[in-house]
Amino acid sequence: MGFVVFMLSLGKPAGSERTDAIVVLTGGAGRVARGLSLMEAGAAKRMLVSGADSSVRPNELAHEYRVSRRLFACCIDLGYEAVDTRSNAEETAAWLADRNFKSVRLVTTEWHMPRARMELAHALTTDVEVLGDAIPSDPPFGMLVREYNKYLVRSVALWMGY
Repeated sequence: MGFVVFMLSLGKPAGSERTDAIVVLTGGAGRVARGLSLMEAGAAKRMLVSGADSSVRPNELAHEYRVSRRLFACCIDLGYEAVDTRSNAEETAAWLADRNFKSVRLVTTEWHMPRARMELAHALTTDVEVLGDAIPSDPPFGMLVREYNKYLVRSVALWMGY
């Protein structure tokens, strides 16, 4: 029954709502491209790419995704500290607090959204509205089961104060 509820809670793409910021969690196809297209459309003031590889530079991403280098220079930050969903949330919460943002669009894959939202909600120290913007994918059943198990384990850990 819990797995069914989990499946029903998978994220969906968001509409055209504007937020103060966009946070893209690396690790899945289409995530960075979605964030960049939103920035080009003026959906937010600033964007964080959380969990970027330390070797990646803004100019390389601008070239790869064919977006203006000026957009990266003014409005896009690369976060190099995160290595997993928990540290994505911690990096994101600190970035949001440093900029006093009150709303954020969280971009990740639909199967990852429940755990990503849970981790971010736990890491936030101020009142920030989180808009989930999920990238549709076609995950294999086994991946969904693994993600559900990660979600359960982390839920219990948070409940126990870890």
